[in-house]
Amino acid sequence: MATYLPTLKQLQYLVALKDHGHFGRAAETCFVTQSTMSAGIRELETLIGVTLVERTRRVVRFTPLGDRIADKARRVLREAEELGDMARAAGRPLSGEMRMSVIPTIAPFMLPRILPRLRRDYSDLRLYLREEPSGAACEGLHHGRTDCVLLALPYACGEVTARALFGDRLYVAFSNAELPDPPSTIHADEIDENRLLLLEDGHCLKDHALAACNRPELRAEAMMLGTSLHTIVQMVDNGLGVTMLPQMAVDSGILNNTDISARPLAANHAERTIALVWRRASPRERDFQLLADVLAEAR
Repeated sequence: MATYLPTLKQLQYLVALKDHGHFGRAAETCFVTQSTMSAGIRELETLIGVTLVERTRRVVRFTPLGDRIADKARRVLREAEELGDMARAAGRPLSGEMRMSVIPTIAPFMLPRILPRLRRDYSDLRLYLREEPSGAACEGLHHGRTDCVLLALPYACGEVTARALFGDRLYVAFSNAELPDPPSTIHADEIDENRLLLLEDGHCLKDHALAACNRPELRAEAMMLGTSLHTIVQMVDNGLGVTMLPQMAVDSGILNNTDISARPLAANHAERTIALVWRRASPRERDFQLLADVLAEAR
């Protein structure tokens, strides 16, 4: 008796619907019409003889079994992708498609230095970039949406291989009007917790800065308002407080055309470690190590 198996396309539709919770948005990500996606999932349900998705006019709700099968489908799709990765890894290094997530406190300062070299030296590489916070980036890595992540350690990203690239020291940034004759370094105990401006929750730089200061009251009192480092810099320039910036941002000129100075933070562990991470046992290990070499030279 013939055995009929789900197709990868059907599994792709199911996973997309699970991710987006809406047939229209899921269909867009798969580059098909909504009716095509709906028909594909119905064919899958008929094939395996169970209902995976409960459909109403307003809500798409997965059944308990549908949730489990969608999770399994995600793993199957990841394994299928790795078949292609194995073939690419056997060919030219750093070629074909690669999807890399980069956290927002690295992307605008590091990518302009590395992308021209990658385009020049590895013209066969098609690098698709996604800027997102560490949590979303690591989740995307484990779900197969991303091949590797450029982030800052320490950060719990799960079962990954991490290649440390270089250290990125933390600086205290302040308005020149507040501190016209600043010392060469700023000690953590000199920071006014009521005037410390940090990025909102979800950005690991906030945790790195607070951990370096080792002052529990800062975590309770710090004003976590900024959505980006550029926004925070504008707030400091307007006399609203002080902040902490990574050295790569300072070196990239984020303080240009402002009345702000920055001094290194004098504290234990006053730096973060920039790293490239990828899934353990990935068949593209050689590619990621080579990419890490290029990134390490861009400090």
